[in-house]
Amino acid sequence: MHLHHTDPVRAEIIPPAAARSGGRPRPLRVGLGGPVGSGKTATVAALCRRLRDTVSIAVVTNDIYTREDAEALLRQAVLAPERITAVETGACPHTAIRDDISANLEAVEDLQERLDPLDLVLIESGGDNLTATFSKGLVDHQIFVIDTAGGDDIPRKGGPGVTAADLLVINKTDLAPHVGADLDAMRRDAEAARGPLPTVLTSVKDDHGVDPIADWISRRLAEHTAVRS
Repeated sequence: MHLHHTDPVRAEIIPPAAARSGGRPRPLRVGLGGPVGSGKTATVAALCRRLRDTVSIAVVTNDIYTREDAEALLRQAVLAPERITAVETGACPHTAIRDDISANLEAVEDLQERLDPLDLVLIESGGDNLTATFSKGLVDHQIFVIDTAGGDDIPRKGGPGVTAADLLVINKTDLAPHVGADLDAMRRDAEAARGPLPTVLTSVKDDHGVDPIADWISRRLAEHTAVRS
């Protein structure tokens, strides 16, 4: 296990899908970002519950000075403890997921070495603003989570997280009537900002609320497996 200091924007930081250290296939890496309180940890927890019986999965969380998100997942027992690890960024969350990704890469490599074979690693960013994005050297795909309580103008405001993420999740739709959020407007604005990129409106804490996100990840896993086979 070692730290990487290579330029994080270079795609070759992530080995080809067909091989990694020792010639073994590497897992699909999916990053989840979004503002504080949007439901990133709840989404990760729900995905773990939904996928853990059929997929070998692990999680890396990011917090500035604590292990709060990792501890929340451990309390909920969504995965075995050895499958959850935490990175304390010590700075703006952007730094560890986009600018200097070495600590996250080290965490992922450690999981791969200990848990091989591993199909999927979810990397949760610390809570950040609408400009948060993951380095392509860290993740294969990124999901951005916003919520109705943040305001129904969020999709219209845009920002790289909203406009460029591979999947946009508008969470907490159950709260929309209570906070005066117009879900139709959020959907329209998201579609206008994102073009063909998909958007899901859901409440991940509801029964089956995470299903469309899990189905999207399952399709990405199938593509990833086809490439490496």
